[in-house]
Amino acid sequence: MKYRSFLLSSLALVFLPPGVSAADSKPLSCTHLTSWLLGGVSNVRLAQLVQQRGVDFIPGGDCTSALKAAGADMTLLNSIRQHRSEGASRAPCPAGLTQAAQSMHDQRYDEAERQIRALLSADSNNAALHFALASVLRRREKWDDAADEFTESARLMPGFPETHSRLSFLFYRSEDPDNAIAEARTALSMDPHNSEAYKQLGLALTIDGQYAAAINAFEKALEGDHDNAEIHYDMGLTLQEKADLAGAALQYRHALRLRPNYWEAHSNLGLVLHEQHKYDAAIAEYQEAKRLAPNKGAVRNNLGSTYCDKGDYDAALAEFRELYKMEPNWQTGHGCMAKALMAKHQYDAAIEELRLAVAENPTSATEHRVLGQALLLTHKNAETVRELRVAVSLNPDAAAAHHFLGVALSESGDNQTAVEEFREAVRLEPTADNHYYLAACLIELADYDQALAELETASRLDPTRSLYRARKDELLKLMKAEVR
Repeated sequence: MKYRSFLLSSLALVFLPPGVSAADSKPLSCTHLTSWLLGGVSNVRLAQLVQQRGVDFIPGGDCTSALKAAGADMTLLNSIRQHRSEGASRAPCPAGLTQAAQSMHDQRYDEAERQIRALLSADSNNAALHFALASVLRRREKWDDAADEFTESARLMPGFPETHSRLSFLFYRSEDPDNAIAEARTALSMDPHNSEAYKQLGLALTIDGQYAAAINAFEKALEGDHDNAEIHYDMGLTLQEKADLAGAALQYRHALRLRPNYWEAHSNLGLVLHEQHKYDAAIAEYQEAKRLAPNKGAVRNNLGSTYCDKGDYDAALAEFRELYKMEPNWQTGHGCMAKALMAKHQYDAAIEELRLAVAENPTSATEHRVLGQALLLTHKNAETVRELRVAVSLNPDAAAAHHFLGVALSESGDNQTAVEEFREAVRLEPTADNHYYLAACLIELADYDQALAELETASRLDPTRSLYRARKDELLKLMKAEVR
């Protein structure tokens, strides 16, 4: 991604109030405020700017309609009424801006982009419109184009810290912490109390692994905007990354108290609860996220995985089938679906899912090993051995892969090679079961003394298993019979 940033001269910062540059100290227009609202700038922040700079319009009619369509609340509208500048007029907001705000509200981002571009064709040097267009492009995941528009907005209005905050987010998204931190700090140099900038700084510090500093940045953000659900959500992300699951859950719940329809917070709370093995609670959160965002494949994928881990395989299969019907090219979840099919003894169907899982992640030893196990159950020995050899080559320290490769080799009649795999499994995980399987293979090779030693070890490690003692007794009888 090609991101460019502009740094404000430190001389301009010394003599101006926060968020205002020499070029940007005029009263705000309806276009400014509507565009910034459309771009996600908070009502709290805009009310502060209105108090600092005033407005050049008298609210009412088209202006009020545009502002409300973009998300203006009563606090902002009252601030506008109280801070009209001398000479304020009743000039209307451009009709296209009201339409664009409504399109954004309805998530019709392609229409919003077209409508804002039409406005820019008549007012190409309007920094606020470039900011709004960049925000729409970000929604459409046109990341480079969004960066260009934010950069142009910063060039035209260099003293607006939110533009640098948005650039910080784009660097954060591209996992470039150095530039993300630099842009957030540029915004804070313009306005040391800017909550949006602190929020972006927190995200940037998170991907840099500076969790304590990130939490501090989020707390600073909340000082200026304590009812901002997104800040609580982002702090939850950091705590989740830090493996503080209880703290993450607390922040996600706080975000949901402020915004009950915040589907991302429901989804991430579900992730945390799933990781805590609170499956029913996780499912409830995912169900709510799915209700609010029915087209989000990740929610259905995670819901299916939770059903699978809970052991509700019918529900898991239903969820994954609906997911793949909705998004035929969805690239994850096949392993979980295979697990559900295996539990229902539908091995052939499970194998097909596992082949897709291997294709998705060909360097994953686990995927190859599980496919090998499924093939073993269907007695496809040649394919089984091939998959398990790949699993062992990808992860030589996986005892399970060596174990099942040993089983497959033994069933193919290659007991000598099977013994080598079982010995490796015993070395890596000296469990009673691994010793038992090694013993069984040694019996096939008539190496009775070694087999007896392995069975004795297995019996000692797990004295509750009568099978080990019974097999040892059989072997002792066999050894006595051969002596005679």
